[in-house]
Amino acid sequence: MFDEKTYIEREGKLKDGYIRAAAMTPKIKVADCEYNIENIKSLMSEAHKKDTAIAVFPEMCITGYTCNDLFLHDRLLNAAIQGLVDIKKYSETTPGMISFVGLPYEMNGKLYNVVAGIMNGCILGMVPKMYLPNYGEFYERRQFTPGFNECVYVDVDGEEVPFGSELLFTFNNNRKVKIGVEICEDLWTPQPPSIKHAMNGATIIVNASASNETIGKDTYRKQLVSGQSARLVCGYVYSSAGGGESTQDIVFSAHNLICENGSTLAEAHKFADESVYADIDVERICSERRRMSTYAVDENSTYTEVQAQNFINKELELIRYFDKAPFVPSDKKERDSRCEEILNIQSYGLKKRLEHTNCKNAVIGISGGLDSTLALLVTVRAFDLCGFDRSGIHCITMPCFGTTDRTYNNAVKLTKQLGCSLREINIMNAVRQHFEDIGHDENNHNVTYENGQARERTQILMDIANQTNGMVIGTGDMSELALGWATYNGDHMSMYGVNASVPKTLVRHLVRFYADTCGNEDLSAVLNDVLDTPVSPELLPPKEDGTIAQKTEDLVGPYELHDFFMYHMLRFGAEPEKIFRIAKYAFAGEYDDKTIYKWLRTFTWRFFAQQFKRSCLPDGPKVGSVAVSPRGDLRMPSDASSHEWMKQLDRIKEINGYE
Repeated sequence: MFDEKTYIEREGKLKDGYIRAAAMTPKIKVADCEYNIENIKSLMSEAHKKDTAIAVFPEMCITGYTCNDLFLHDRLLNAAIQGLVDIKKYSETTPGMISFVGLPYEMNGKLYNVVAGIMNGCILGMVPKMYLPNYGEFYERRQFTPGFNECVYVDVDGEEVPFGSELLFTFNNNRKVKIGVEICEDLWTPQPPSIKHAMNGATIIVNASASNETIGKDTYRKQLVSGQSARLVCGYVYSSAGGGESTQDIVFSAHNLICENGSTLAEAHKFADESVYADIDVERICSERRRMSTYAVDENSTYTEVQAQNFINKELELIRYFDKAPFVPSDKKERDSRCEEILNIQSYGLKKRLEHTNCKNAVIGISGGLDSTLALLVTVRAFDLCGFDRSGIHCITMPCFGTTDRTYNNAVKLTKQLGCSLREINIMNAVRQHFEDIGHDENNHNVTYENGQARERTQILMDIANQTNGMVIGTGDMSELALGWATYNGDHMSMYGVNASVPKTLVRHLVRFYADTCGNEDLSAVLNDVLDTPVSPELLPPKEDGTIAQKTEDLVGPYELHDFFMYHMLRFGAEPEKIFRIAKYAFAGEYDDKTIYKWLRTFTWRFFAQQFKRSCLPDGPKVGSVAVSPRGDLRMPSDASSHEWMKQLDRIKEINGYE
C-alpha cells in the first residue's frame, strides 16, 4: 500500500524545496596555505552553524590565485595537497555540508586549476577549469593546462577521487539537488560548461572565481551570473576572491552572488570579504523546467554522478525574501514602466479586435468601480490608437438595489471627463418583473437576487451592442476569475475581456498610474476617489447612511492574499503547505497564521470549483507570466477534484489545531 510519508522520506523531499547555500571569501595570504586553511575551516564552521548545505569558496583559495610562477614550485603544490587533506578531515566536523574549495593540482606532469568537492571526511570529486584566460592581466596558460571532460580517477591521500569536468554531485537524501561546477572564466565564454551541466540535470551551479575589479565590471558580472541562472533555470552560487589577493596591479573585491532563475537572492558588499547566504528553491527550479517543453536534455550523457551522503535537510528558518505583492514591482520607476507596458498590451489587443471586426463602437457597463474604470481607460486608449471618436464608447450605467450615490456619481463624472457617451438605464423595474416571472421574493437577498441583477445588466449591454453595431468590453479581472467571483453568463461574459489577465492588486496600480500621468486634474480627482472606494459588486441594498454594505473582501477574503496564493500556485505549482509557509513570511505582522490559512482554504476550494467559468472565457490579452485563459496557460479540467490539495490543507488544520 502506498504511503506518502514513506515515499517522501525515500525520495528525500526537501522541506518545501529549500536548500541553504553560502558564497564565502576567506581572508588569505598569497602562498601561505597554512594560514589560508585555518580561515577556510573557520568559515566552514560558521556556515555549518547556520544550517548551510552548500558552501562555496573562491578559486585557488588554498594557495591564493595570484601566486603566478610560484605555482610551478613543489613546495607550494605539496602544501596545497596537504591543505586539501586537512580540509577533508575537518569536514567531519561539518556533517551534511558539501564545501567547494579551489587549489592547483598536478596530474601526469601537467598542472590544473581545480575545485574539489569535500563532505563528511571525503573528497567527493575534483573539477578542472576548462577555459584559461591568457589576455589582459591574466596569464594562466603560463602555468596551467586546460581541463578535460572525461572522468578519470586520481589518488588523493589514499582515496580514489573522480576527476573531470563532467561531474555532478548528487545526494542520497534528495534526487533533485544536483550540483555542477565551473570555475571563473568558464562562465565568461560563449559556451560555458554550466550549459552542459544543466542539460545533464544540474539544478545548482557553483562557481569558484577570482575575478578582479575594474570600473563597471561588477555590473557585468552580476548580469552574467543572474542571466546564466535564468537561461539554465538553476540556482547559481558564485564565490570570488577578496582583499587578500589584491597584489601588484590587480585588486579583488569579493563580489559574492547567489542567484536563482534570474533573480539575485544575495549579493555581497564589494571590498568587504563578506559571506552571503541564501535559500535556493530547488522545487521551484524543477517545476519551471518541467513546464518548459523547450528545456533540452542531453540524451547521450557521458556524465559521472558522484553520490554523496545526506546533506543537511532540516526545516530552515528561511532567510529568503518573499514579495507579498508578486505582481506589483516595489520600485516606483519599474512599477510605472510596467503599468505603461500593460496598458499598451491591453490597448493594442483591443485595437486589433476593433480593426478586425471593423467596429467603431464599444459598450461598457460603467459602475464607478475599479475594474470597469480600468476597462474604460483601456478602451479610450484603443480608440485613440485607431483614430476613432471617443463618442463611440457607450458607457452604460445601470443603477439598481445596491447602487450608491458615490459610485454612480463617479461613473458619470468619469465618462464625461473622458469624452465618451453616457446612457443611464435603471434596471430596478426590469429586475422586479423578472423576479415576479420566476417567483422570487425580492426580500430574499440570496444568490438569485444578486445574479438576477448581474445578468440583466449583461443582457442590456449585449443588446445595446447590437443597436450600435458595437462590442461589449469585459471588465472582470484575473483575481475574480481565479476565485470564480463572477456571475456565469453575467459579468462573466463579453466580446473581449481587456482585464482578463490583470490581477486585482495590479488593477489598482494601473488606475493610479493613469491618474498620476493623465495631466487632467478633474479626471485625476475622479480616479483617486474610485481608488478609495471599497471593492463591491453593489448587489445588496446600501446601509442606512447610503454607504456600500457589500464589500467583496469581507466575503471572499483580501485580494492581496489571493493574488499571492494564485501567483505561487499557478506560476510555480506550489503545494498548499508551501504556500501557507511562505505566506506567513510575506505577511508577517499583517495577518495571523489562522487568517492566512482560512483564506488559503477558501482560495483552493473556489479555484477548483469554479474552473467551469474559466473554461468558456471570452478572448482577452495576456499581460504577464500568469494567466487563466483556457486557450493559453491553464488547460484544466472543469471537473478536476481538489481532494489532494484539500487533504494537505486538512493536515495543516490538524497540526495547528485550527477549527
